[in-house]
Order: sequence, then structure tokens, then C-alpha cells
Amino acid sequence: MNVEIKGIHLEITKNIQDYLDAKMPRLDFAQDLIVDFMLNLTREKNLFKVEATVNFRWGATTHLGVESFDLNQGIDEFFDKLEAKIEKEKSKIKEHHKKKEIVKEEE
Repeated sequence: MNVEIKGIHLEITKNIQDYLDAKMPRLDFAQDLIVDFMLNLTREKNLFKVEATVNFRWGATTHLGVESFDLNQGIDEFFDKLEAKIEKEKSKIKEHHKKKEIVKEEE
């Protein structure tokens, strides 16, 4: 998994990087499913945006985002949302494979 973290109007300090590093193990279950993970942290006045584009190995791409007044809380909410999205994509692929197997058995 290629990980790219970028700050827009925000410097990625050691504290922010450490916090993100502590959250990344939450994605270990999807390590082999994700090809690229591009995370953008944006600061607009008092509002922080945590957005990412995720490219899956089967060609699907998804874009997720969260807005929060607290950066750490926004990162937490984002990872919760991301985990749910990965599980949803994973179940879509499993369903697709099940349907293929059923069609092959009927033939």
C-alpha cells in the first residue's frame, strides 16, 4: 500500500504524523486490498478537513472526507468512516465472486 500524506494550509508536524502513525494499524486488515492511500489534511480558518482517495486493487476508487473543528477528532471520525467503506467494498467483491460461482455451478 502506497501512503501519501499532504497538508494543505497546514504543516504536518511530528505530533500529527505520530497520531496518524498510531491510527494506520487500523487499516492492517486491508493492507493487501488497497493500492494507493492519498490523505489530505486541510485547514480553513478554524475548520479542518480530512480527505482521502483510496484506490483498491480491483480498480475501484473511492473518495472520503470529514470536517471537524478538532483535527484529532476529525482523524478519528475519518478512520471510522474509512473502515466502514473498506468493509463495504470488500463485501461487494465477495458477493460478486459468490454470484460467479453460482452461475458456474448452474452451467
